[in-house]
Formats: sequence, structure tokens, C-alpha cells
Amino acid sequence: MKMAQEVREHLTKDIIPFWEGLRDDTYGGYYGYMDQELKVDQKAEKGCILNSRITWFFANAYLLLQEESLLEQARHGYEFMKRFCLDREWGGVYWSVAYDGRPLDTTKHTYNQAFAIYALSSYYDASGDREALDTAMELYHMIEKRCTDEIGYREAFDREFREITNDKLSENGVIAQKTMNTLLHVFEAYTELYRVSREPSVKKRLYWILDTVASKVYHPELHRQEVFFDREMHSILDLHSYGHDIETAWLLQRGLEILGDPAYTDKLRPMILDLTEQIYRVAFDGNSLANECEKGVVNEDRIWWVQAETVVGFLNGYQMQPDHREYLEAAKAEWEFIKAHVIDGREGSEWYWMVTKSGEPVAGKPIVEPWKCPYHNGRMCIEVIRRNIDAA
Repeated sequence: MKMAQEVREHLTKDIIPFWEGLRDDTYGGYYGYMDQELKVDQKAEKGCILNSRITWFFANAYLLLQEESLLEQARHGYEFMKRFCLDREWGGVYWSVAYDGRPLDTTKHTYNQAFAIYALSSYYDASGDREALDTAMELYHMIEKRCTDEIGYREAFDREFREITNDKLSENGVIAQKTMNTLLHVFEAYTELYRVSREPSVKKRLYWILDTVASKVYHPELHRQEVFFDREMHSILDLHSYGHDIETAWLLQRGLEILGDPAYTDKLRPMILDLTEQIYRVAFDGNSLANECEKGVVNEDRIWWVQAETVVGFLNGYQMQPDHREYLEAAKAEWEFIKAHVIDGREGSEWYWMVTKSGEPVAGKPIVEPWKCPYHNGRMCIEVIRRNIDAA
């Protein structure tokens, strides 16, 4: 069976039914936690990122498959976002709410606002509901007004948009004032918003982000992106995030396709190809992708989202350079690793959060939590099907 057919079956028979089963018809949205023993905590916090991503997923699954039940699931997610995740008093989107929708963590983070824009834009495309697009535009203007400085995007704020410590997007023992991760996903969200709205101001900001990535985030001598920054966008840690670099490669290419600007495509293409080649050379072992390298020490964990982005990133690299068939073979090999080791074959489960390099599940990691959702693996399926890789 060819890859795209297998992926389609996995999407329709496994991923979609799993997330449909987590729908909360009592309080709205989707349940926020399932442990490794497959026990759902119906009173766990509901991350607003989680519900944005699930809404995005069902909207795009509907756009691909045209099944009305998927649009209804997306609408269910949208109604929860609209009713509970949006702060009607101070604006923006909360970090999380309680199981019944009460505000829980009222932190406002630029990253979180971006994912709401991403979801609302796709939901507008799927449903035609103008209110969703209007809300996405309101969040866009809010980010540009409240979350920017002369250099980039500030990230963490309290409910009233007073800047606070950026602990939610900082890792590896540092506290970053700006991150590659947030910048990437603002770009991703704005790409989708521009695709459905064609708003000139959004287009202008996409160009600005591309320039910033090229001049301040991408390190040409190291063939990678820097990850954590101070306020002036100086790197503060020697870290190579393999998953983010392969994800960045294809997300930037998608943005360039939406912009349709030959000059910018020519400008950014060498960087995209360089990131793809470097990840293939230093992080891919022929079967799967390592997590990251900090100060020369490689973390060999196989994280669910990194494996999903590897498939898409290498397919993108192959489609950009069809003579580099090694990228196509890498994508197929990664899919084989995912099938064999990352997909949890137990009934009522989905993907493991993390496995070892040899494919053994790591104990204690949940199946669902505020970051673990169908955004990466569901999107991988959608991208493989859309790209029609079996024609290669």
C-alpha cells in the first residue's frame, strides 16, 4: 500500500475518531488530558492552544474530505473558543480555562494568540462564518498593537497585557524574552490569515517576519536557526532544535507560495534548502529524527511532533528539489518508523508522546495534554494527502 493511501486511512480511521471521542458535550470543547493508561480526566484544564489546534484540525480535515460531520466538530471547537477562551473584558485569548470554561490561567501569550488566529482563519474558510474572520483580524491587530516592539514580538503578558516573565515558551534552563518558536507560529498564523483575507497589512507583516528570520534568527555559518533570544534578538543559548528547523523549512515555503513574490522566493529559497539539508545530514539516522542538540550534546528522544514534521519537511524538500530523492526516501522511512513505533496500537489511543531512538515508549507521558493534539500528526496526514506523494 502506498504512503498517501496509508496516511489517509490513518487519518480517517484513527486520528479523526480518536479526537471526536474527546468531545465534551456537557461543557464544550474537548477534554484536556488522557494519561498513558488511556484514562481521560474530564475535569482537567482545557488549554486554549489545545482547543484552537483541534478547531484548526477539524476545519482542515473538512476542507480536505468534505464530510459535514467534520465541519460540525470544527464548529463545536469554535463555539467553545468564542464563548470561553476569548477575554471579552481585556481582549485576547487566555492560556487555559477550567473544564467548565471558567478562566484558569489568564496569561496572555503572543504564541497563544497566533494559534487562535490560525484556527479562526481556517474555520472561516471551512464555514464561511464572517464572525470568525473578524475575530481573527481583531486578534491580529491586538498582537500588532500590544505585543510588538521595534525589534520583534514580545511574548508573555498578564491578563491586562502587562509584560511578565516568559516562562511558558522558555526551556533548557534559560528564560528568553523572545523566541524563534513564537515568531515561527505568528508567521504561520498570519500566512493563513492572509490566505483567506488578502489583507494588505497582514501581507506587509509577513514580509517583515521573513526579513527578521533571515537576518536575526537564521545562522548561515551554523546552517540552523537560533532558538532563544534576549530583547534585542541576540541568541542566549547554543541550541539546535531539529524539529523546529525542519518545520520552519516547509512553513516558510508555504508562506512564500501564498505571497507569490518571486523576489522573496529567490531570497529565502537558499535558507530553506540549507535548513533541510542540514537536518537530513546531522539529525536523521535513516529512520527517524533526534530531538535537539544543546552545546554539542544530542538529545536522541523521538518526540511525536518532531517525527510528524520530519515527514512533511522532507517531502517539501523533495518537491523543491526533485533530484534529491533522498528526501523522499527519508520521508517514507520516517513514516515507517511512525507506523512501527510512534502510533500507539492500543484501542482508544493515538500517538505516543515520546519514544526512544529504538522505538520504545517512554513511560509517564500522556496521550493528550495541553500541547498534545492533532495539530502536528493530523496536519502531517493532510499535507501528505494534499501533496499527492504517491504520484512521485
